[in-house]
Amino acid sequence: MREPQGMYEWEPSGLRAVDEIVDAAEAGGLVLLYHFEGFIDAGDTGDQIVERLLDTQPHQTVARFDVDRLIDYRARRPAMTFEQNQWTSYDLPSLELRLLRDATGAPFLLLSGPEPDVEWERFTRAVREIVERVGARLAVTFHGIPMGVPHTRPVGLTPHGNRTDLMAGSHAQFEEAQVPGSASALTEYRLAEAGHDVLGVAAHVPHYIARSTYPDAALVVLESVTSATGLVLPDIALALRGEALRTQNEIERQLAEGDEELVSVVRGLEQQYDAMAGAETRGSLTAEPVELPSADELGAVVERFLADREKRDGTGGEPGVG
Repeated sequence: MREPQGMYEWEPSGLRAVDEIVDAAEAGGLVLLYHFEGFIDAGDTGDQIVERLLDTQPHQTVARFDVDRLIDYRARRPAMTFEQNQWTSYDLPSLELRLLRDATGAPFLLLSGPEPDVEWERFTRAVREIVERVGARLAVTFHGIPMGVPHTRPVGLTPHGNRTDLMAGSHAQFEEAQVPGSASALTEYRLAEAGHDVLGVAAHVPHYIARSTYPDAALVVLESVTSATGLVLPDIALALRGEALRTQNEIERQLAEGDEELVSVVRGLEQQYDAMAGAETRGSLTAEPVELPSADELGAVVERFLADREKRDGTGGEPGVG
């Protein structure tokens, strides 16, 4: 297998800052958070956390990946701005490792940007090389997955990796599943294979709002990550909590304006959720059967609701189902 030389380059000042931290044995080794855009991230769960981290926390670049080698621009065309008679800007994709500080000044690393389209094995080898060079003690990834759960119940989590013990009360949701791979999942797999500590956190996002921004999921994931790592990020949690309340109120308003069939779908999911929760409390995984519409029927109801709403008010920018 080819080595990952040339896939990334160090930013000298950022690397020196990391080396100073490592030499001083600050925090006993750095935590590395990572999230890549472009694959499954229901509710924009991971994207919300990354965006707020970069918007609110001091940071500096430690390493940059060569996106020309990793990104298929024809599949994900970067935006360009045209003004009057010429191109004036180009949004060059960026996949970077950054050094950040939490509210207490404790350092940690964040690797974020678009998911690589190609050379996954060389990319994961590069990430492993970086992890070993900076002495990261734990790598944590996070995202949202669409699930048949109602928005009126607490957000569930599926922890994964070889350090799920860091999430108190966590348990496996199922025995085995085969799903399409991702660069994030392969990174976790290869790091664990090499003996590094890794933790993944997947939030369960109601599938009828999976394509909308869902702050509830981001908040629960952030709280789990900070609990597992010891990072302190109260300002981000507070902002997400406020956004979550506004989003829940908006969803309820839209449901109140919707048809009875959509409301019955949500109520059916609530019954299913409560039945499963009750079965687990009783020590059994067998719940009372609840009659629910099929995925196609649910999709048709949601699409009809959205289409009717757009005809009525001509808006599409508010958070809502869909």
